[in-house]
Amino acid sequence: MSASARSARSARKTAVVIGAGPGLGMSIAHRFGREGHAVALVSRSGARHSGYVAELAGAGVEAGAFVADVRDRGHLLAALDAVAERYGTIDLVYYGPGAVDPDARPKSITETDARSTQEAMCMVYPAIDVANKVLPGMLERGTGGLLFAGGLSAVTPMPDLGAFAVSSAALHNYALTLNAAVSDKGIHVGSLIIGGLVERGDLHRSVTSQPEAFGDVGSMSLDPDAIADTAWEMHSRRDRAEAVFSAFG
Repeated sequence: MSASARSARSARKTAVVIGAGPGLGMSIAHRFGREGHAVALVSRSGARHSGYVAELAGAGVEAGAFVADVRDRGHLLAALDAVAERYGTIDLVYYGPGAVDPDARPKSITETDARSTQEAMCMVYPAIDVANKVLPGMLERGTGGLLFAGGLSAVTPMPDLGAFAVSSAALHNYALTLNAAVSDKGIHVGSLIIGGLVERGDLHRSVTSQPEAFGDVGSMSLDPDAIADTAWEMHSRRDRAEAVFSAFG
């Protein structure tokens, strides 16, 4: 690699989108790409990656795609190594993987036991692994950011969500506490609390395809582009560590 190429690579920032999907993941990718970031898409299947990369390229965003299941710690960390190898640095991580089984029906909090809570926490532990992987480089450079997406039950009691409410609250508290620890070192950590169906997302598509079962869900929908705009504002302004998006008033 020439000196000019190395200089260009080091000057460009890279955003990693973990949980790249057609809804919020791609909106985050477009928003940070529009601000000059190269984008690394990470999801557990590569089936749609070529389409995502082509869509971003059409918008003038440099992007690459990497396959990793967040439940496989070694695979996930290896994907982050591959991103750093290709792009030089990781400057922003958005962590928003979808549910392992979106059709799963959680038990109420009154029926929640230790085992179901441990299973729900399987999406929180990788978030901590990701932070621990990228933070050293960010701290060394004195700049960077992480954004974690979670559910509304993190801040609003929703007994029917049971163990998922516990894990959402845990991820939210982790993000806020981590931000308190690193905000004076040039790093911003934010929590995006999402209450509603995100338009264009897989779950939104599934629900809207079954009006006989779910009815009209228009009032329960959220615009992923609006959420991505707020995510960018949080990251760039660094004036708050949480934002709540609720379709329920």
